[in-house]
Amino acid sequence: MAVHIRLARAGTKKTPFYRIVVADQRAARGGRFIERLGTYDPRRNEIRLDPARVKHWRDVGAQPSHTVELLLKRPDVVSATVAK
Repeated sequence: MAVHIRLARAGTKKTPFYRIVVADQRAARGGRFIERLGTYDPRRNEIRLDPARVKHWRDVGAQPSHTVELLLKRPDVVSATVAK
C-alpha cells in the first residue's frame, strides 16, 4: 500500500479549507484517510501541523504531494497538537 501525505478538501462552496492527511494513494481526495496531521486554511493563509507525526510518516516512507511539500517548507507553519 503506497501512502501519501496530501490535502483533503473540507469547508463549503467558495470557502475552501483543507485537512493535511495521510491516505492510501488510491483513496478519493475527500475520502477515507489513515490519520489527520493538520489543517491548512488558504483564506487566512494559516497552516497547523503536528510535526512529530509528519516526521514519523516521512520516516515510514509516506510521500508528500507537491502542494504539501511546498507547505511543509514554509517558515510560518504553526506547530499544534491536532485533535483526533
